[in-house]
Amino acid sequence: MTVVLAVVCSDGVVIGADSQITDSDRGLSFPARKLHPLGSCAAWGGSGARGVLNDLRPLLEDSATAILEAPDIGDELQERVLPVFKKHYENYIPDVPGEDDGGGVSAYLLAAGYSQGAPWIVEINPNGLIGRYEDVGFHAIGSGAPMAQQAGALLSHFRMTTRTVEYGVVGVIRVLEALDLTSPSVGGPFNVACIREEGAHHLDEKEIAKALKDSQRWRDLEQEALDRLFD
Repeated sequence: MTVVLAVVCSDGVVIGADSQITDSDRGLSFPARKLHPLGSCAAWGGSGARGVLNDLRPLLEDSATAILEAPDIGDELQERVLPVFKKHYENYIPDVPGEDDGGGVSAYLLAAGYSQGAPWIVEINPNGLIGRYEDVGFHAIGSGAPMAQQAGALLSHFRMTTRTVEYGVVGVIRVLEALDLTSPSVGGPFNVACIREEGAHHLDEKEIAKALKDSQRWRDLEQEALDRLFD
């Protein structure tokens, strides 16, 4: 299970992902980075077929400037991603003798950034369709996305879109923690990037550790508030 999620904040956008890869055919689980830079003011993550995502990685790295300077980032991402999708779809062999499950080659891409004076969130789904979610303020992809969307809805009353990216980081971490606790195939270490107009910052291990402590403090403060509810 994979989850990549993004939240819009008052001064930017935060995008995060888990790092657990599960190979069910071989009974293996191992960490791998799912969140990658996209130029200086954006980042992207993917879910689905690793072969497709591995092909997208150098392509998006080389074309990041053109993507971020395009009049419509969604259209530009779609134009870059679709040929990779089609190549894998055309060469996919669904039925392999002796194999119970042929797997699949579908992949999702979620990118977030800051350009033209505003944050944006773009999804390219396996059919090549573009989704824009900056107006919604939250989006998630991956097999863990339904649970992430539910967790995001439960946090919506905290109005993350009116708060700074510092709050957004803790909100993303809290959703990832919830999925880590409820799903054996979502796990850390977590990758998070906060993106403002001046650029994207990918959190290091110490900053992730601080965000985890901030998340725990948030839960403690909620507990204190609940304890005083009927005082």
